[in-house]
Amino acid sequence: MKKSVLTRYRVLAYVTGVLLVLLVIGMIAKYLLDMDVSGAVRLIAIAHGWLFVLYLVFAFDMGSKAKWSFGKLAWVLVAGTIPTAAFFVERKAVKELEPLIVDDASRVTA
Repeated sequence: MKKSVLTRYRVLAYVTGVLLVLLVIGMIAKYLLDMDVSGAVRLIAIAHGWLFVLYLVFAFDMGSKAKWSFGKLAWVLVAGTIPTAAFFVERKAVKELEPLIVDDASRVTA
């Protein structure tokens, strides 16, 4: 597996995870604390929604290249919808997949 596949998944996992945490904080502020943060919550929600779609594409691509089972792939895909879960799942996926990374230079000489 190329390192770029894992890198783009990692970036999107962190970005969607941070945006989801910010969205939860914004929703708590809006509905429980009666703060007027509607504009910020809307902006964060839209950004998270679009970037979550990219996260799904990159996670599916990574999982299919790693030949993961459906259950493991589903858990990685769902992790972007549970606040902070993406951070833990990303670490576990990286630990499992880093030994499978093939350097482009070694493929050329082999």
